[in-house]
Amino acid sequence: MLAIGCDHGGYQLKQYIMKCLGEKGVEYKDFGTYNEDSCDYPAYAEAVSRSVVSGECEKGILICGTGIGISIAANKIHGIRAALCSDCYSAEYTRRHNDANILALGARTVGSGLAMKIVDTFLSASFEGGRHAQRVDMIRELESRG
Repeated sequence: MLAIGCDHGGYQLKQYIMKCLGEKGVEYKDFGTYNEDSCDYPAYAEAVSRSVVSGECEKGILICGTGIGISIAANKIHGIRAALCSDCYSAEYTRRHNDANILALGARTVGSGLAMKIVDTFLSASFEGGRHAQRVDMIRELESRG
């Protein structure tokens, strides 16, 4: 199961991504927002992040205007490695090398077609482990020290 959430700035792109995911048979849970009324992105970042940390959802997608604020908020949740990506290479390698569990997108910085290619790349890439596992463990250690 994939978690997805956004603020008002990401609402239209979230709708498009959910439509594409549905057409591909990808199961997802929508954590809001549910319209374009102004709202605060940290609430949606937290909801999606907690669903990933708890295991309710395997990975997440978060969207705001730039993707910056929502990714910063998500990364405050223990166990989250959210990566803001605006290209497919970064989406692939954040999974392969960083074991990122949340993809952040900027609705005002990437078009819908590219965004969906980034999502597909993120979801299809797998963590390589090996020397990268040691580095992810080091990130977890930093996180545990606060």
